[in-house]
Amino acid sequence: MPTNSRVILVTGASGALGSSLVSYLAARGARVVAVDRPQAGQRLSDVARESVGVLPIEIGTSSIETWSAVIERITADLGPPSGAVLVAGGYRGGKQLVDGDGDGESNLRAMFETNVESAGVALSAVLAPMVKNQRGSVVLIGSRSAVRPWEAVGSAAYAASKAAVIALAQAAAQEVLKDGVRVNVVLPSTLDTGANRANMPNADRSRWVSLESMCDVISFLLSDASRDVSGAALPVYGRA
Repeated sequence: MPTNSRVILVTGASGALGSSLVSYLAARGARVVAVDRPQAGQRLSDVARESVGVLPIEIGTSSIETWSAVIERITADLGPPSGAVLVAGGYRGGKQLVDGDGDGESNLRAMFETNVESAGVALSAVLAPMVKNQRGSVVLIGSRSAVRPWEAVGSAAYAASKAAVIALAQAAAQEVLKDGVRVNVVLPSTLDTGANRANMPNADRSRWVSLESMCDVISFLLSDASRDVSGAALPVYGRA
């Protein structure tokens, strides 16, 4: 789907979904800003080199001050972002809340910091120029487990954090609706990534969601074709 050379920011750009999105969007004419942590710097550079016109940016801390500087740089180099996909996040699972000595509490804190706080700070930062320009679309990444938490045995903290991401996105969507800015969240089931294949070697991968399919859905939400869609929590379940 054409992106009309818009400036689109992708966080978590060195990961499986993030790097696929960078390549997908750049191939369709977008000027992509690929953002990730310094620890992923080498992979981020590789991702940027693999596509034309990608600007890689390392961001060390998730704070409004740091993000404000990043937005200023993007605006100066490419123009204000009109689209953003906040992919950055993490997963911890394999242990029930009742198990362990304090592990449940630390997992909960870690998941909310990684998935909710980081998304909230980035969302606030990218919305500011969009509201100013009265135009923009932001997509956040939730999870099917957020709306089907009974399926998240062993990963309650993760499911809770992704449910909070949905609430964050939908509340923000209403706040900026009058400003011509849209915020949506996608809810994938299992993505067909190398890591998931390694962790679940006996699973039926035909039921998983391909990265290309996810990119198609996200591209639609970024585009003017979805101009009347905001505040949606869109299931992307494949055949699961």
